[in-house]
Amino acid sequence: MIDLQDCRREIDKIDKQIVELFQRRMQVCEQVAEYKIHTGKPVLDSEREKNKLECLEAQAEGDFNRLGVQEIFQQIMAISRKRQYQLLTENGIPHRTDYEFVDALPMNGARVVFQGVEGAYSYAAMREYFGGDEITSFHVKTWRDAMDAIVAKKADYAVLPIENSTAGTVADIYDLLAEYQLFIVGEQFLRIKHVLLGVPGASKSDVTKVYSHPQALAQCSPYLRQHPQWETFEAVNTAGSAKKVAEEGLVCQAAIASREAGRLFGLEVLDEDICSNGENFTRFIILGREPVYEKGSHKVSICFELPHETGTLYNMLSHIIYNGLNMTKIESRPIPGRNWEYRFFVDFEGNLEEAAVVNAIRGITQEANSCRILGNY
Repeated sequence: MIDLQDCRREIDKIDKQIVELFQRRMQVCEQVAEYKIHTGKPVLDSEREKNKLECLEAQAEGDFNRLGVQEIFQQIMAISRKRQYQLLTENGIPHRTDYEFVDALPMNGARVVFQGVEGAYSYAAMREYFGGDEITSFHVKTWRDAMDAIVAKKADYAVLPIENSTAGTVADIYDLLAEYQLFIVGEQFLRIKHVLLGVPGASKSDVTKVYSHPQALAQCSPYLRQHPQWETFEAVNTAGSAKKVAEEGLVCQAAIASREAGRLFGLEVLDEDICSNGENFTRFIILGREPVYEKGSHKVSICFELPHETGTLYNMLSHIIYNGLNMTKIESRPIPGRNWEYRFFVDFEGNLEEAAVVNAIRGITQEANSCRILGNY
């Protein structure tokens, strides 16, 4: 009978040799990095790696071992590249970005645009972030209109919702971020407290129609299911739905919005605490025209496109993981005109001045089809 302990001792001996050979290989890779530092040759040589993998696979016996050799050496090569990126940074080889460090965002006299009307949650987030005294604000109908206002220099900043703790991401914002060359310069978290609003003198028993933004309807869906007789209608925003109910003055109509929106438009609270999640927060991003970041910035947002090949997403994310950075968000959106291909949006903790962040972005930029830094804030 085979002795298990003998097998384990043999494996231990082989593993020790593998570790020794790996370290020898990494020493040679550092010499390769030194050559590339002096010559400016890029770290990634796709054709060389492809030929090398084919040669190594041909040396293995059997389909299983050939696949295993491919996977092992793909990882070894990826690790070698990561070490070379580190050495580029350590030797002062810059990875250029368009971003400029500023002591603080210029806010005095800033013009800020938000989607919706006064009383909307975007309006509340804007006041939380900017305060009310130093800025001039105005509202527009759509998120695209808000971005157009920055491009046209009618506004300096825009406040847009990107994620809710109950209903999830706002997909349209990610698509607009990819389309527009604008930059995230800040974020604001706002606790969302939805109430049911009706005209003065109305009661819940009068209600047959409820209006609100799709995200608010989703956040209150368990409450709405308790009232199957109510018909729901999507509105452009929560405050706009409150305005509609107030203007039309029908007791059968109600809006899901904030208490502040009800006060602003003269509505009464018919019911409160109607959100399914008592800790319901929306994350808003602050967009600007210029790629700037402050010293205290602690989050980086990027988007990238990948070759449509096995393992490419893993390879991109490994640059973040290997450099010890904490990834806080990943989102994917389909790329228009390219079926089943996706653009990825990733947030991770860090600052553009940190070597680990430089290493990660350097690696992703060189190995992805395209990569953009959306903001450091």
